[in-house]
Amino acid sequence: MPAIATISASEPNDNTKLKETLKRNLKEFAPGLEDDAFVFTLMEQVLKKRATVDEIIEKAAPDWPIDKISIVDRNILRIGLTELLFGDRKEVPPKVAINEAIELAKTFGGENSGKFINGVLGAVYKEIGEPGKEQVSKRKNPEEKEKKVDLAGLPVESLGGALVYTKNGEDILFAFVHDVFGYWTLSKGKVEAGEDIQAGTIREIKEEIGLDISIEEKLGENEYVATHPAKGKTLKKVVYFLAKSEYKELALEKSGGLDGARWFHLRELPELRIYNDIIPLISKAVEIISKNNKVIK
Repeated sequence: MPAIATISASEPNDNTKLKETLKRNLKEFAPGLEDDAFVFTLMEQVLKKRATVDEIIEKAAPDWPIDKISIVDRNILRIGLTELLFGDRKEVPPKVAINEAIELAKTFGGENSGKFINGVLGAVYKEIGEPGKEQVSKRKNPEEKEKKVDLAGLPVESLGGALVYTKNGEDILFAFVHDVFGYWTLSKGKVEAGEDIQAGTIREIKEEIGLDISIEEKLGENEYVATHPAKGKTLKKVVYFLAKSEYKELALEKSGGLDGARWFHLRELPELRIYNDIIPLISKAVEIISKNNKVIK
């Protein structure tokens, strides 16, 4: 409660008296924690990352503009997402951060706040690859089994993506997009109902990063359950291809989910923050290109 009250009091931009406000709230709502360094560090991080986190909220809950979300719910989301995306996972495991945010929502929010917070944080958690999935919150009964999702009953959304490569002089480069979660990933997009998967992928890559590609080979498939705070669960099926294009500067489509796009040499890739399920696709692509007698630098 002190954290929520303090962030709410600092809206929209007045952070100058943050420490004094937080101390006052701690003294009133949580006596004995006035000198807790973790609380102050978390508050500073939440305010520092607010713009980025708000953009992520808008992506995860596109039907709910920030100013339409109740002040309590949006500040619980800010705290939960800051811990989930930017916190020390050894200190606060991802699932613990989510569960704590849900408990805050149930305690201080409205009738549907817990469900809403769970939907938004769950969607983001899925997008970042479910880190620490096996870690269980201490608040949760270890004997409690999570309900299995009936995949057969879920609506399906098809997506097509590609690892695009090009030749620039003697160098072979790979195109990546940077998402608002801080990861470099492959360009992809929704394939329309009845649309050929390759044709849809070609269209989406053109729209998202401005490249005309030719698909060479299928790299693999991935599927996951995504949770929309209002629409519920959807089974997303993604097919990835290896594709080639002429070299040109990438032109990123304006989108709430992406904030960057660029070409990389192969030697640069190990330094990038990349989702685990993308790494095998990159390895397979490099193997295919190498077999075609192309030198990768």
